[in-house]
Amino acid sequence: MAASLVSSLTLPLISAVLGAAIALVFLAGYLRRKRAAIAHIPPSATTAAPDQPKHVRPSNQAQHRKGHPRPHHNAADKDAAKKHHHLDVNTLRGHTDSVTALHFSNDGANLSTVCADGAVRIFRIDDTSSKSFKILRINLPAGAHPTGVAFSEGSSSVVVAAQALLGSSLYMYADVSAPPTAQNKQQGKLSPPEIKWSHQKIHGKESVLNLAAAHATHGPGDGSTIIISCSEATDIKVWHGKSGKELGTVDTNQLKNNMADISPNGRFIAAAAFTADVKVWEIVYSKDSSVKEVNKVMQLKGHKSAVTCLCFAPNSEQIITASKDGSIRVWNINVRYHLDEDPKTLRVLPIPLHDSKGSICQYDHMSISPDGKVLAVTSESTLQWLCVETGAVLDTAEKAHEGHITGIAWAPRKIPNGGVPAFILGTAGVDKKVKLWLAPQVGST
Repeated sequence: MAASLVSSLTLPLISAVLGAAIALVFLAGYLRRKRAAIAHIPPSATTAAPDQPKHVRPSNQAQHRKGHPRPHHNAADKDAAKKHHHLDVNTLRGHTDSVTALHFSNDGANLSTVCADGAVRIFRIDDTSSKSFKILRINLPAGAHPTGVAFSEGSSSVVVAAQALLGSSLYMYADVSAPPTAQNKQQGKLSPPEIKWSHQKIHGKESVLNLAAAHATHGPGDGSTIIISCSEATDIKVWHGKSGKELGTVDTNQLKNNMADISPNGRFIAAAAFTADVKVWEIVYSKDSSVKEVNKVMQLKGHKSAVTCLCFAPNSEQIITASKDGSIRVWNINVRYHLDEDPKTLRVLPIPLHDSKGSICQYDHMSISPDGKVLAVTSESTLQWLCVETGAVLDTAEKAHEGHITGIAWAPRKIPNGGVPAFILGTAGVDKKVKLWLAPQVGST
């Protein structure tokens, strides 16, 4: 009986021992796999900060030490990095789209700009080195896309050319020279400048390439502002800045225009168009200072290809032209054209700017400094300064803007830069910026 009892107890005991052994084997295998998995977790993951979610992992622990924050770049840092040229003075901000044109007032204290966002902005330039500027913003009528701007009657009003579905319009805004100040803000909210006059479809359905303005000081001219609007087709219209009266129309008859300019004394109009020849018209004033007529008086012949841009010298007696033929020409137009005396070529200068392949670049815009010594020219995003007398390159700013330069304009007189009067050039670009530049010293390299 005892043997039977032992036999009955042995079988369950053996089964229990075998079961425990098997369980120990499985447990040991599980623990080995767990240790292997832990061993292959990246070290950076095991050192994550306890207050961070597990999916946020610092890429560099040193960046999280006290006094060593992650590097960041704000707008000021970027501006400092991009202000790479020694003539770069300042950047005027506030535009939300491509800046299409700009123009200084007579005293240089105000700069008007127009932008593809449909707004006109008047910047008060007390000193070009200022960290901030007073700005007056004027919203154009809905659907109007500005293409040109010019001050009229000093700095008190601006004329804006804008393109819409039905064609180009002109708008004149008065009382734009004084942005709101703390004193007049206390007197109540100022009303925005109103449209004093406007004209619709001034060039049919064609857009305006550029506006140019001058003061009628030649002959019996009374100093009134004369404005020209250059169509992308072949016509150019002459306007009285204050009244908005249309004073005349000329036609280049050259397939299409590239741009047009008016002499500083309001006497001549010149157009760069599709062909190599430049046509010049004279605005004839009556004794009562009104415009009597606009007559074609001369033609500048010498270029071998289309003239892309031109400008008048400050004395209104010379015209500077740039052509696709790779040359710049300086012309004397102070001739007795009524006696069939032809304008004379004073100088022929090679365009000194070349692309990476060695080909001559085409100039898009040009403007001469108020003292007549420095010619500013642009080609796509490059800005260059040339000596008017010799054609020597005074300085070059490659990638002056992040994209094409859309317009340039000199302040008509010296204005303060850090308290020191200086000649200042303004440039506008598709990068939503207007930049201010010092004039280089003539003779420097």
